[in-house]
Amino acid sequence: MEEILNFDTISQYNTFNNNPTLHPLVSVVDLSKADPRQMRRMCYEFYLVFLKKVKCGDLRYGCSKYDYDEGTLIFLAPGQVIGSNTDEYYQPQGLALVFHPDFIRGTSLARNIHEYTFFSYAVNEALHLSEKERQIILDCISKISYELERGVDKHSKKLIITNIELFLNYCLRFYDRQFITRQNAVKGTLERFEMLLNNFFTTGKSQEVGPPSVAYCARVLNLSANYFGDLIKKETGKTAHEYIQLKLIDVAKEKIFDTRKSVSEIAYELGFKYPQHFTRVFKQYVGVTPIAYRNAMN
Repeated sequence: MEEILNFDTISQYNTFNNNPTLHPLVSVVDLSKADPRQMRRMCYEFYLVFLKKVKCGDLRYGCSKYDYDEGTLIFLAPGQVIGSNTDEYYQPQGLALVFHPDFIRGTSLARNIHEYTFFSYAVNEALHLSEKERQIILDCISKISYELERGVDKHSKKLIITNIELFLNYCLRFYDRQFITRQNAVKGTLERFEMLLNNFFTTGKSQEVGPPSVAYCARVLNLSANYFGDLIKKETGKTAHEYIQLKLIDVAKEKIFDTRKSVSEIAYELGFKYPQHFTRVFKQYVGVTPIAYRNAMN
């Protein structure tokens, strides 16, 4: 098993990178101050955003490796692991914005943090910034640094959280732009998704593992579930779950025309353990039960 270096506190991470701790729960880390280091697997118990300044080494998330170019942002939620254990040494570069869940507890940011789904994207789904976008990001980070350097007063927490929210909201916009500007990749993913669903139902896979889930499809397509879901939503207007359910209903409608099969047999073929569950799903999307639909079509 690979050794993982765990960081429980932000002060530990600051010390590791030769940066001062100006606040115990939030920091802007200048990675260029860190000593050259061996590639390691690392886990953080806080939110972390990397902004790479130069191309410098690869990182690993799960089974994927990604080589970061200038102007690349990646996001990690607490408990995620990144990096790789190798004999290679490198000099870290760039900036890291880190904040502990305790810092945002009870704030609007804590209530809305789930909306920033890119914290659960894989590394090969990083955000690539234009020069103008990079300047906007640096401006947000600069304001956070200013508040940390001037010391804590009754306004500092609110101003820091406001600028973190502004930073993350710009990242939402920039990811939307990235989905649009990378249409070829998006179209290719949609085509592979459609092919995956077709094969799933025609090869009997559904009888083995049940109806396809978003997590299953994302895994087969080598994408994180959140990135996959966001991509499908932005391209089709439907959630990935809705897209899968509608495909399942289309297949079900075709099967219902075969009057030699009972509704129970069709339900089992589609991967449902209980025919009643299939009937509920079918009625939810079609408005009538499978039997009523069959009778109306014959």
